[in-house]
Amino acid sequence: MVFTLCTVSDAINKAGANANISISGGATISDTYNNWSSEAEAVVSDTARVDLVTNFGSLTSEGKQILKNITSALIAQQIINYEPSAIGVAEATLRLNVLENQIRRGLKLIDGDKVKTYLGAT
Repeated sequence: MVFTLCTVSDAINKAGANANISISGGATISDTYNNWSSEAEAVVSDTARVDLVTNFGSLTSEGKQILKNITSALIAQQIINYEPSAIGVAEATLRLNVLENQIRRGLKLIDGDKVKTYLGAT
C-alpha cells in the first residue's frame, strides 16, 4: 500500500506553496512519504470496508478521483503539520481546515454502502 490511490505530487500540490516538502531526521524522505501514504490508504479502505488498494483496477474513474482527493489531502495534512512555521501558523491552520473539510466530505461519501457500486468495489 504505497501511493496507489494518489501520487506524491498530488499531496505536495495540496500542501500548497512554501510548505516544507523535505523531511529531516532519521527517516529518508521516501520512507516518510511512503508511511504517510500507507496510513492514508488504510484509513480510506477501512472507512469503505473494502480493500480499495488491492481492488484499484476495478474502481471507476470517478471513484479513483474521490480516493485521490481524500488520500492526497490526508498526506498534505502531514506535510503541513511537519513544519507549520514554514508557511506561517495562521496560513497552516487555514490550509489544514480546508483539507479537513475535503477529507470529511470524501470519507462520508465512501462510508455509505450506496457508493460501493459507484466505486466499482462491491
